Parts: sequence; C-alpha cells; structure tokens
Amino acid sequence: MHVLVLNASYEPLQKVDLRHAIRMLVREVAVVEEAEEGRTIGRYPVPRVLRLVRYVAMRWRHGRRPPWSKRGVYLRDRGLCGYCGGRGNTIDHVHPQSRGGGDTWENTVLACGRCNNRKGDRTLAETGLRLRVELRVPRWEELVGLR
Repeated sequence: MHVLVLNASYEPLQKVDLRHAIRMLVREVAVVEEAEEGRTIGRYPVPRVLRLVRYVAMRWRHGRRPPWSKRGVYLRDRGLCGYCGGRGNTIDHVHPQSRGGGDTWENTVLACGRCNNRKGDRTLAETGLRLRVELRVPRWEELVGLR
C-alpha cells in the first residue's frame, strides 16, 4: 500500500510505503489529510494522504529534466513495448549504441524480447519496425508515480 505525500502547500510530492508514512507521523513531520475509515496502526489512523508540516522547496524538480534511467523508461512507456504494444521487459536503443546511440530519453524505448531481438543492432529503417510511442522526456510526476 502506498501513501501520497503532499507538500505543505498541498502540491503532490511523492508516494511512500505505509511504513515510511507511519514514521513520518511519529516524527511529526506530516499530518494525516485522508485516512482509511476504521483502521489504525497503534494510535495512528492508516493514512491514504499525508501533508508535510513544513514546506519543502522543490527547485530540483523545476527547470531540470529528469536524469535518464531504465526504471524511468519503464514508467514513461507504462510497461508496454514501444513497437508492438505488448508487455515490455527490455530497453532498446532506437539508434544502436554500436552506432553512437546513447542512453537518452530520445533514444531509448521499452521493448518486448521478441521485438528487441527482431530489431537487433539495426536502425528502424533497416528493420521496417515502427515506433508506437513518442520518444520524449517524461514529467517528474510520471517518474515518482503521481500520475
């Protein structure tokens, strides 16, 4: 179970697991905004949404693009193969690494094993495959699970 954490200004920050949420309540850095009715853990209601007591500046999130990561590609593509739309489980470089393609948002896509093997170390033009997704930098909200 995950709990949504809001900034003091009610802006969504992140999702945390229940254990982390209870620790935040114990340390009194957050208050419960929404709880599950009739359920408690000790003296604390089981939270669905917490709000921080003090405002946390999020300058790191504004003005900077998220750093590339395999997990980020998985979240951006919602677990689906960018070629066939099936369940994706590998990262494919649209412009192969052996030909100068790098680990960037605009060059990587989630792929199923079958499509990844079919494409191999070739370009899209050489394989006849087409992308079903837009290669883009995801928003921070997509990467922290708020969307």
